Amino acid sequence: MIKAVIFDMDGLMIDTEKLLVKYWLEAAHDYGYDLKREHILGIRSLAAKYAIPKLQAEIGKDFDYYKVRTRRIQLMNQHINTYGLDEKPGLGELLDYLKEHQYLTAVATATDPERTKQYLGSLDRLKYFDQIVCASMVQNGKPAPDIYLEAAARLHVHPSECMALEDSPNGILSAYRAGIYPVMIPDLSEPDEDTKKLLYGCTDHLAKVIGLLENCKL
Repeated sequence: MIKAVIFDMDGLMIDTEKLLVKYWLEAAHDYGYDLKREHILGIRSLAAKYAIPKLQAEIGKDFDYYKVRTRRIQLMNQHINTYGLDEKPGLGELLDYLKEHQYLTAVATATDPERTKQYLGSLDRLKYFDQIVCASMVQNGKPAPDIYLEAAARLHVHPSECMALEDSPNGILSAYRAGIYPVMIPDLSEPDEDTKKLLYGCTDHLAKVIGLLENCKL
């Protein structure tokens, strides 16, 4: 029986993945790197320790991940300060359902704690979560299982009693390795064949997760 639901953030709850792609590309091009959209899609939810060698292998050993990332954050913050953030369809309905039915909730995100709280707070969604776990709080980020194991531990539930909601293959792999039921709500890309094998469910709308949870009670 599912007792807790653990949420990714970017691209899952908040419509930021398109911004991440846009400003990763812009920041990289500012420094003369030939970064492409497919490179960014490949590092979604990926911890820096894994993203750096991957990008350097694909683009070149001189790729300065942290320099480009710092510039990307600056550009993205400028956009958010001007235009704000949009949440993904169905988030409010799902969060209200979870609260009403007394599910435990957590966020498991690669984004740092300050920006996680800022983003969710700006949408008045922070109050819905019992725990916030960021990659900086664990030894290994996604796709390692650490962040999901930590979230389950903080909620005082077994991983097998948790459902994870993710939009990226790296996030799905992280949840699967932790022994958590992974559900994908695709954002910028559909699951590939390897990812499909790991899924408990896949849906195109957050509110449809309610049906999956209801089925778990049967």
